[in-house]
Amino acid sequence: MKKLSRVVLGSVCTVLAAAALLTGCKKDESKVVAGDENTPGWSIPENVKQKVKFDWYVNFSWFARHWGDSKVSKYITEKTGVDINFIVPAGNEAEKLNTMIAGDVLPDLITLGWYEGQVPLMIDSGYVCALDELAEQYDPYFFKAANAQKLNWYRQKDGHVYGYPNASFTPSDYEKYAGKLTSNETFLVRKDLYETLGRPDMSTPEGFLKALRNAKAMFPKVNGQNLIPFGTTEFSDVGCSQLQATLAHFLAISPEEDGKYVDVNLGLTENPEYLRWLKVLRTAYQEKLLTKEMFIDKRSQIEEKASNGRYFCMLYQNWDMQTAQNTLYANDPDSIYIAVPGPKNSKGDDPVLAGGGISGWTITMISKKCKDKGKAIQFLTYLISEEGQMDTNFGIQGETWEYDANGVPYLLPEIRALDSENKNRQETEIGVQYTYWMLMDTAWQTQFPVEYAPSLGQPQLWTVPYVHSYAVYDGLTIPSGSDEDLIYADIQRKWGKVLPDLIQARSDEEFDEIVAEFNAYKRSKGIDKVQKLQTKLMNENKLKLR
Repeated sequence: MKKLSRVVLGSVCTVLAAAALLTGCKKDESKVVAGDENTPGWSIPENVKQKVKFDWYVNFSWFARHWGDSKVSKYITEKTGVDINFIVPAGNEAEKLNTMIAGDVLPDLITLGWYEGQVPLMIDSGYVCALDELAEQYDPYFFKAANAQKLNWYRQKDGHVYGYPNASFTPSDYEKYAGKLTSNETFLVRKDLYETLGRPDMSTPEGFLKALRNAKAMFPKVNGQNLIPFGTTEFSDVGCSQLQATLAHFLAISPEEDGKYVDVNLGLTENPEYLRWLKVLRTAYQEKLLTKEMFIDKRSQIEEKASNGRYFCMLYQNWDMQTAQNTLYANDPDSIYIAVPGPKNSKGDDPVLAGGGISGWTITMISKKCKDKGKAIQFLTYLISEEGQMDTNFGIQGETWEYDANGVPYLLPEIRALDSENKNRQETEIGVQYTYWMLMDTAWQTQFPVEYAPSLGQPQLWTVPYVHSYAVYDGLTIPSGSDEDLIYADIQRKWGKVLPDLIQARSDEEFDEIVAEFNAYKRSKGIDKVQKLQTKLMNENKLKLR
């Protein structure tokens, strides 16, 4: 999706550049009373009385929550005077967002992945507000609520900050919460089938293939449907994230080689360890241990199959399996997926899994079209503050959470049970546990004891010894429309076609021919130029994180 965005963006950059000149920076006007460094603007009674309904665009088509139906959203609206109308793309996220950008009709608030090309485009084109300028004007408390390292990370060359991240982990967090952090990257197996097979070692090519063969032979059907020996996340026109970064992390492949950044999203087709395991998948495909559906299934279809327990094993984000895990656990606790050692490199090194990065997952921005920028920065300050985090994570004291004897907040048993047994209902009716995750601070959450649902804990905790910060590789986004950007987009689209071709190759010889052609293609297109720029950005990150 990232590079699809770049393609479309390229065609609108010229229009936007001209539009930016017309847009300009108007004096922000708001009727809210400004707070000060000790008084959050959102807490001032006069401001609470000023009601506003913000249109908030969330650039993820799968996000299905509404504001105003859950207890927590009603509670926050009553507390702040802010109501929300979430806008979610029905189909392709990039097309929706690009259409809004090109039409200069951005809604009040925008949340999108920090890695999206639209982020620098909206900043450079003057379509979003500098948060620090709004904070100085309306809510100086913002600088107390916000994390200084995160602000510095997102500070642009003009000295301003245009977005604030969620799920961001600073270097200080890695020191503060050492031994507590987890990763979303896991190799999962269906517990009952795996144990019946004798808990096979699947870290080697031979063991992996043998386990898949035995699983298919011993359990051809599960719940009346064909077993799928191996599954992963969806393929897009630019590849498959789990068969790129996650597989590389399981193989302990460093993103750096001789001081240069090596982008896994452009295909590690010169890395023998990576190719070794792609050949394993090729063999598995030829033996019908992988299905054609893996190339076309979308997330919803994958989740449905996982909920039915049809996969024997998966290279998948464990936290995205919550619905499936809860469903399986309710039917049979032994049928859930557990994390086990997955593919390893030829030396047998442990995986080096990605923990949360300083860039986080998404950033939230305030549009220049925002109907009340003063109210917006105050609301954003509330959400990132301690109080906002308590509200969005735990909910309402006395109704959804309480303090224990040691002064530690905990979800009431009935709320925790509902979250475990019917997360969809919990999020719709209650709205805790970061149902509204746009500005969640998962590092902050780490300070509290974690009580995982029985269906969810093992895969998270399994990752703890292998968590690593990849922060220096965050934010290597190439400027949209640059030569390097065009080269990157071209190679990544090609990789999106090559990856399935490699897995479906009829022989190792055909596999090698595809690799050779792709490597020649990358060189001819100018991958060295891309790598030079990314290495420069990476080195700048290292200086920024010192």
